[in-house]
Amino acid sequence: MLNHILANREGRRVAVIVNDMSEVNIDGALVRGGPGESTLDGDVALNRSEERLVEMSNGCICCTLREDLLIEVSQLAREGKFDYLVIESTGISEPLPVAETFTFEDESGQSLSHVARLDTLVTVVDGANFLEQYREAQSLAEAGESLGEDDERNVADLLVDQIEFCDVLLISKTDLINEKELEALKAILRSLNPDAELVPITQGGVPLGKVLDTGKFNFERAQLAPGWLKEMRGEHVPETEEYGIGSFAYHARRPFHPQKFHDLLNQEWFGKGLLRSKGFFWLATRPQAAGQWSQAGGIAHHGPAVFWKAIPEERWPTDPETRQFIMEKWQEPFGDMRQELVFIGQNLDQAKMREALDGCLLSEAELLKGMNAWKKLPDPFPSWE
Repeated sequence: MLNHILANREGRRVAVIVNDMSEVNIDGALVRGGPGESTLDGDVALNRSEERLVEMSNGCICCTLREDLLIEVSQLAREGKFDYLVIESTGISEPLPVAETFTFEDESGQSLSHVARLDTLVTVVDGANFLEQYREAQSLAEAGESLGEDDERNVADLLVDQIEFCDVLLISKTDLINEKELEALKAILRSLNPDAELVPITQGGVPLGKVLDTGKFNFERAQLAPGWLKEMRGEHVPETEEYGIGSFAYHARRPFHPQKFHDLLNQEWFGKGLLRSKGFFWLATRPQAAGQWSQAGGIAHHGPAVFWKAIPEERWPTDPETRQFIMEKWQEPFGDMRQELVFIGQNLDQAKMREALDGCLLSEAELLKGMNAWKKLPDPFPSWE
């Protein structure tokens, strides 16, 4: 959806801030088109002199990054080159404290509301997975199950918070569900938020008028929402504490054995606690290509991306910002070829997951055999033309 907004053909000048709670901002790289070429929708270049992508990592804009957000938004406003700013918050953030961030003042009394108008709060609902998650939560409630004092809240509560406090509900992946399932989902969403506009979308193709310059957000109405006073009093509990949600990044500088990694992806090692995973992976049989991985709920995708190591340096971008980004990831002898995966979930067994991923890496003996030997390993992944 961010790619679709940035690559719009309607002459709208849009800047984007991508916020990720992990130390690696994979979303920012995905909007660029992967770890390599900066492409949007396959053929639209991200021209940094005309469009702006700002990455904010390792924290949430409603908690630890409020001051940073004020600085970035003020800078974009002063540049005067953009009509709209789209902020993608982390997938686990609650919309209410994000909205309240606009009232946050720094030491000089400046706030976001002095330089920008909060126009619309948009929540994207996973059309293919939400019904199952919601019904599971509903059956627990009907069964009279009660959480003990020390139990964390269910993730379903976070989903409901994101639905109840927004102006527009985008229903994604509508191509993966039938009409009956879509209507059932709409009915549940209307019961949770009767005022929000429901917009089914596929592959992020949202009509821009539904999410830009709608004038839908209303502070007076928002102040009536449950919990707003807690935010104003500074009583917000970070989502990581409230829901037991955390994240970790997996890094490695040697390739995966394709068969082992493929087998791992098709096992039940994820568990129900894994909400989201994304990033880039490197297969030994494809020493100069990157794989792109994205999983949300029960839906996962993988396909090709690009590593700069595979591209002659004379074809690299010339702007200093992009070249700096490339070199920050560079490490000899393999350049920017690497494993860089981020996992977000509830009560994840990080040690077990790291051990499983480490087990997919080439052994020291396999590594020393060289790339010609690597290419002969069994590789069940589809071809990346």
